[in-house]
Amino acid sequence: MMDLKVLPLDIGDTGTQRCRLGPGLMTSLGLRIGSPVHITISGGECLCTAWPRSDLADGFLQFDRKCTTKDLKAVTFSDLSVCPKQIKAICSQKLKGVRVNVVVQSIDVKKHASASFIHDLVKEMLRGMCVAGQYIVDVTHLKTQVQLILIEHLDPCNADTGFITAKTSVSIGAIQTLNSYKCQLQKPPGVLLGGMEDVCASLKEIVHLPLRYPRTLQKLGVSCPRGVLLVGPPGVGKTMLVRNVVMEVGAALVTVNGPVVLGSRPGESEENLRRMFRRASEAAQEGPCVLFIDEIDSLCPRRASSTSAPQNRVVAQLLTLMDGIGSDESFVIIGATNQPDTLDPALRRPGRFDREVIIGVPTLRQRKSILDVLGSQMPLSDDVDFVSLAEMTTGCVGADLSALCREAALQAILHSPQGFPRHAVDMKHFLEALKKIQPSCLRSSIGLTDFKPLSWDQIGGLEDVKLKLKQSIEWPMKFPEAFVRLGLSRPRGVLLYGPPGCAKTTLVKAAASSSHCAFLSVSGADLFSPFVGDSEKALAQLFRQARACAPSILFLDEIDILGSRGDSSAPHSVQARLLSVLLNELDGVGLKTQERRGTQRERCPPEGSPPEGSAEFQQELQMSYQEVCNKDVMIVAATNRPEALDSALLRPGRLDKIICVPPPDMEARLAILEICTRRMPLESDVCLKELAQKTHLFSGADLENLCKEAALLILQEEGMDASSIKHRYFIKSLQSMTPSLKDQQIQRYQNLFTS
Repeated sequence: MMDLKVLPLDIGDTGTQRCRLGPGLMTSLGLRIGSPVHITISGGECLCTAWPRSDLADGFLQFDRKCTTKDLKAVTFSDLSVCPKQIKAICSQKLKGVRVNVVVQSIDVKKHASASFIHDLVKEMLRGMCVAGQYIVDVTHLKTQVQLILIEHLDPCNADTGFITAKTSVSIGAIQTLNSYKCQLQKPPGVLLGGMEDVCASLKEIVHLPLRYPRTLQKLGVSCPRGVLLVGPPGVGKTMLVRNVVMEVGAALVTVNGPVVLGSRPGESEENLRRMFRRASEAAQEGPCVLFIDEIDSLCPRRASSTSAPQNRVVAQLLTLMDGIGSDESFVIIGATNQPDTLDPALRRPGRFDREVIIGVPTLRQRKSILDVLGSQMPLSDDVDFVSLAEMTTGCVGADLSALCREAALQAILHSPQGFPRHAVDMKHFLEALKKIQPSCLRSSIGLTDFKPLSWDQIGGLEDVKLKLKQSIEWPMKFPEAFVRLGLSRPRGVLLYGPPGCAKTTLVKAAASSSHCAFLSVSGADLFSPFVGDSEKALAQLFRQARACAPSILFLDEIDILGSRGDSSAPHSVQARLLSVLLNELDGVGLKTQERRGTQRERCPPEGSPPEGSAEFQQELQMSYQEVCNKDVMIVAATNRPEALDSALLRPGRLDKIICVPPPDMEARLAILEICTRRMPLESDVCLKELAQKTHLFSGADLENLCKEAALLILQEEGMDASSIKHRYFIKSLQSMTPSLKDQQIQRYQNLFTS
C-alpha cells in the first residue's frame, strides 16, 4: 500500500477528534464510521475516530490532534506522509471514571473560579471523547478558561483506552496555569556547563532549599535566603548558568533586564519594576519561581548626592520590593553583575542579597572542560589537543572559547574546496583561530602589547641569564610537579638590571613566549596622569587584569621612574603614591574577593579522574599541579638605574630574584652578529669573528645597528642592484660608530649588588 499524504484539517472538523480516510482504506482496516483508531507518527501518538472523506479519495489523511501525547503537540505536519500500517483500529470500552489534571488560562481563573464550575466544564468537554492514560486533550478551540486537560488515570485500570460518557465520573486532581505547565515541559539541559560544575552545585543548593523546603527553615526559627548575587566578568556564563539551574530545579523563570526597566516618564521605571515583581509573585503561587535581574548594576547604581532623583527612586523601589517578599512565597531573586563595586551598598546585605556567588575567569582545568563541551558537537581530527589549547588560552572566558571554536570551524570551511569541509577541524585551524581571538579581560588593558613570539635561540649569548630566567619563569610553568615534590615555590618577582641595549625587554618576551602565558607590559611613564588619583587607579587596574588572566607575566619597564621614598624633596608626590600602590599589590593587599578563581579547595587529582596510571590521569595531575603552582602573577621589572630603586622593592617576597644582564662578551657578540646577519646575503670575505673582536663595549642594540648601517652603506655606494654585503662595508661602518657602553659603567653594574 502506498503512503498517505497528510493534508490540513478541514475547519469543520476542528475539535471533533475525527480522522478522515478514504473508503478503501477504511474497508481494508475494518473500520466503521466512528470507530476509534490509533495513529502513530514520528514524534508521538494520536487517538481519533474514523470518518470517510467527503471526496471519497484514497491516498490522503486528515486528522484532528485533539487527544495526543505530549511530544506530538510540537510536531509540524508539513510534507508529512503516513504509512497505513501506522493506523490501527482499537477496541475501546465505556469508562466508569477518569482522573484528570486541568490547565487553565491564568492565575485569576485558578483563584476565583469555583471547583464545581471547573468540574462541570471539564466533564462537558470530555463527553463523547476517546481518551487514553497520559494523553493530553486540547480544548483551546472552545475559547474558555480551560486550555488543556491531562488524562492521568482510567477506571477500570486495565483499560488502555476508553470512551467518556455522561455516566463516567470525572475527578480533578491538580489545577495549574498554562505558564506553569509550559515551564514543566522544558527539558533539562542535555549538555553540562563546562568548567562550572562547582559553581552550579553551589548555586543550585542555595536556590533549591528555599524553593523546595521553605517550611524546614521556618521550623528552625530562621528565614529562608531570598536573594543571590552572581558576580563575574563578562562572557563567563552567568546568564546561562541561571537558566540551567532554574531548569534543573524545575522552577519558573521571570527575567528582568536592567536597562529595559528604565522608562522615560516619571514613575514609569518604578511601575515596570512593580509589574515584574507582581508577575513573579503570581508565578510563585503556582510553584517555585526565580526572578532573575540581569545587569543589575545599571538598575541600582550607588546612590550619591550627584545621582539623579529618578535613579534614586528606582533603587529605593527595588529595596522596598525585596523587603516585601513574604516568607511563605516560593520566590528567589538572583542578580547578575560584572561591576559589583558600583552597586548600592544597601543591596548587598543579608535579607536582600544574602549570598554572593563568585564566578571567576576559568582556570586551566575549567578551560579544558569548556573546550571538551564545545568540541563534543564538532567533527575533530585526532591531532586536536585541548590541553595545549587550554594552556594557550590563558585569560579566556567561555564566550572567548566559544568564539575560538567557531572561528576554527570557519577556518576549516575557508580552507576546504568549494566551501564544503570534507575533513574534520584540525589543530592548525585552532592555531590559526587563536591569532584572531583575544581574551575579553585584556581588551581594554593599558598593558596589552602585540609582540611576535620569540624563542631563546633568537637571543645571542647571555646563557647564564637565560638559565636564571628559565628557572624563575619557565620551569614552574612546565614542571610544576617537580616544584611541588621538592617543596619549592617560584619567586614572587624578578628584577633585570643592566646597561641600556642589552636585551632586557627581549629576554622577558622570550620567557613569556616559551611559557605560554599572558603577557602585559607597561612602562613607568605610561602610568602617569595629570589627574589626581588616576595613576594609582591605572596601576591597580593593571594588576587586577593580570590576576584575572593568571598565570601571566606583568612586565614593568623603566621601573626606576618611580624613584625612591628616601627622596625628601617629594614625599607626597605621584611617584611616592604609585610606589605605595605597587608595594601593596606585590604583597597581595589589592586582591579583591570577586577576583577568586576556581574552587576554594584544590584537589590533586580532582574527583572523577581517570584510573591511576593512565595517560589521562597523568594529564589531569599535570593540570592540577599547574593550577596550584601558577595561580599568581609573575612580576618582572627592568631598569638601567637600579640605584634609584626604593629598598622596599628589593626585599624577599617582592622583587626577590635580582639578575644582572651584562653587556655581551666576545662569544655573545659573535652569536648576536650571526643572528643579525642570518637573513643578509654576505660575501665570503666577511669574518664575523673579527667584527666581534673589534666591537668591545658594543651592546646588542649597537651590533644590530652596525649590520643595518653596513647594508645601507653598500646600497649608497653600489646602488640598489647590490646583491651581497662585503667585509669592508662592515669595517667602514664600524669606524663611524662609537660604543654606547663604558668600562666605568660596566664596573658600576657589576659591583652594585655584590658585597
